Amino acid sequence: MGQFAERVYTDPAKIRRLESLVDQLPANGHVVLQLVDGTSYDGVVCARPNVQVFRDPQANEGINGVVRLERPDAPMWSCYVWLGDIHRVEHLDSTMGSES
Repeated sequence: MGQFAERVYTDPAKIRRLESLVDQLPANGHVVLQLVDGTSYDGVVCARPNVQVFRDPQANEGINGVVRLERPDAPMWSCYVWLGDIHRVEHLDSTMGSES
């Protein structure tokens, strides 16, 4: 993903929210990610994401992270989702239940 993100976060409450999302996205967990813009993605988390330091288009430094999803039934499909764009996580497997 490089060192740049469309949005970065510096507010401690927003950073805690990103860290909370990391806890909700275990490796190999089957999830549906509902995004702030209303779109959703269904897939398996490739590896637990982590928060990192990025720069936004104005060169402001802040925190964000990326989660990569894949689908076992579609080997050529994968997508990357910014943690800051996630509104809600729905778990479709038994590893985390259905909490968000």
